[in-house]
Parts: sequence; C-alpha cells; structure tokens
Amino acid sequence: MTDQNNPTKSTVAYTQAVNDNTANRFDWGNIQWLCSNEFHSGANLTFGYVQIEPGRKNPRHYHPNSSEVLFLIEGELDHSLGDEVFHLTPGMSIYIPQGAAHDAVNRGSVTARMVVAYPTGDRQIVMLEDGDDR
Repeated sequence: MTDQNNPTKSTVAYTQAVNDNTANRFDWGNIQWLCSNEFHSGANLTFGYVQIEPGRKNPRHYHPNSSEVLFLIEGELDHSLGDEVFHLTPGMSIYIPQGAAHDAVNRGSVTARMVVAYPTGDRQIVMLEDGDDR
C-alpha cells in the first residue's frame, strides 16, 4: 500500500505471520491476533487466525460492540448462532450480528482452521460459559 500523496512512500506499519508460538492457547485450541488496536494504534478492525481442536468447542459468548465474520479454511464446524446451528465446511463463512450469542464445535477428526474479522480495532467479548477467548 502506498501513501496517496507520495506513491513511493509505504504506509504499512505492521506485519504479522501466523505462528503457533505467539498464539493465545486455550483448552479448546488457540487464537492468534494479527491486527487490532493492541498491535497497531488506530486500527479500525480486529483480524485473527483461530484453530479449534477435534472434539472441542470455544465457550459461548457475544460481542457487545461489533459484529463478526468467520471464514472456515479447513475442517468442519457446527456453529451456533442464537438458537440455530449452522454446519460449516471449508470455504464457507458466517456473519454474526453484534450482540448475538454464539460458539463453535469441532465434531470432526481434524483441527478446524479459520480467520475471524471484526469491524473495530477494540473487539470486546462477554463470556456466557466458563473459559476464555481473548
């Protein structure tokens, strides 16, 4: 990306690679945040790489300040959204409205890998079950 006033000047201020060593680990899998206000002051989105291990689920939760989009790269998930459950396979996405309770269960035999995005640099979370998802 370049600065509009100076096309030779780069405006990229932060890069991050997916790396299991820097991911936040939980009993259900891990999250590695790739972009947010925590890493880049003024970021207007939060973007992360998530893995849910076979037979595991992340805690039910909601985001009081933003919606979420999840895109499944590998594996399969049963993703609850409110009272409904959506079966996701690779290449599928799900939109989660702001304030909607949700979680994901990996009923498959391989790790489910996905990316998640939030239209805010300050993703907030309210847990509805024991556990952590930060």
